[in-house]
Amino acid sequence: MTVDAPFEITLCAAPATAPAAGATKVHGAISATQERILSPVGVYVQHYLRRLESNDADDQSDHLKVHADHTAAEAAKAISNLDLNEEEDEEESEDLLMTDPKEWKQQDHYAVLGLSKLRYRATLDDVIKSHRKKVLRHHPDKKAAQGHLNDDGFFKCIQKAFEILSDFTKRRQWDSVDPAILDDIPSGKKKADFYEVFGPVFAREARFSSVQPVPELGDESTAREEVERFYEFWYSFDSWRSFEYLDKEDATGGGNRDDKRYNDAKNRKERATRKKEDIQRLRTLVDNALKVDPRIARFKEEDKLKRNAKRNAQEEEAKRLAEEKKAAEEAAKKAVENASMMEEEHKKARQQAHKQLKKEQRALKLAFKSLNFFAPAGATPSDADIAVATEKLDKITAAKNDADALVAIRTELEAAHAAGNGSATLDDIVSKL
Repeated sequence: MTVDAPFEITLCAAPATAPAAGATKVHGAISATQERILSPVGVYVQHYLRRLESNDADDQSDHLKVHADHTAAEAAKAISNLDLNEEEDEEESEDLLMTDPKEWKQQDHYAVLGLSKLRYRATLDDVIKSHRKKVLRHHPDKKAAQGHLNDDGFFKCIQKAFEILSDFTKRRQWDSVDPAILDDIPSGKKKADFYEVFGPVFAREARFSSVQPVPELGDESTAREEVERFYEFWYSFDSWRSFEYLDKEDATGGGNRDDKRYNDAKNRKERATRKKEDIQRLRTLVDNALKVDPRIARFKEEDKLKRNAKRNAQEEEAKRLAEEKKAAEEAAKKAVENASMMEEEHKKARQQAHKQLKKEQRALKLAFKSLNFFAPAGATPSDADIAVATEKLDKITAAKNDADALVAIRTELEAAHAAGNGSATLDDIVSKL
């Protein structure tokens, strides 16, 4: 029975960012309002009203469970008018039909609902439609009408499969341990095309990522930044895959509190072990891919060439600086040697000049003696004449430090003495000193 209940809808106020009334542009007229009466009807509304009346906060049923119950009830009424498209359904094997509902953890839920081909790709709508078909085909009332009494085993399997696959959390737990999942990973030995071997495997594992979308493997032309981002993502891969579905339950159901705690601890430990193994498996997959990825090998070679080029440039620069330093040191050493050589030559020249000066001083002294100390011709010089001449000689040698000058004076005195005016010339030379 349904009840019509009119209700009013109040529109919310315009947002603060809405344009002013004068700034709006009218594109068309709004149709006149019409009064409508909505009637809340149907099994879902009835279920919602029952929950409100019972006010049962612990009621875990949802609209999907209601759908399952409602479908089962409607199936009993529609048994005589079944019109199923058999061509679209998967063939049910004899072993599948004989599945024990008590062993529901071992059953293939996708196969039970005829979704083996779609499996994890099946949408919720696919699950609901497949469940409806299976219920209509395998409802106990239909079996009873065909003479198969108490034949509800596979129907229970169907209901259990729908319960698992229609619940987001339970379905993820089942998808995590689906026996159809391939866990094999390629080895790190390069035998075939890298992208053909590893591409499908990474695509297969990407569905377990908590972060979407997942970077793709790419190809030979993929940029280096994308390749590095791909491996960074997979080395920090966050998987939602869990292993609660494999928890072992107490078959007797009569265990005490300590037994339950023991079983819970054991299940948690086994879950952690399986999770750790799965993480290690993914890590091995990424390691193997990184090992044989031709792009990584190319990037390493490019980096090596860059490092070598940089090192070669550094070595060339160091060599150039060393050569410049060596040349500077050699130039400085040569300059020192040249300066020392020049100093030695100057020293020799000074010694030679000094030697020549001494020689000329002795020659001048001998000239004074040979010129009879400039005494008158035929006269013997007295000690006083010798002393005066020697004093003048000392003044000349003290004033003249140039051998050439002494040679010139000696020549001049010899010439003057031969002319008979040597004494006067000597006095003139001394006076000019």
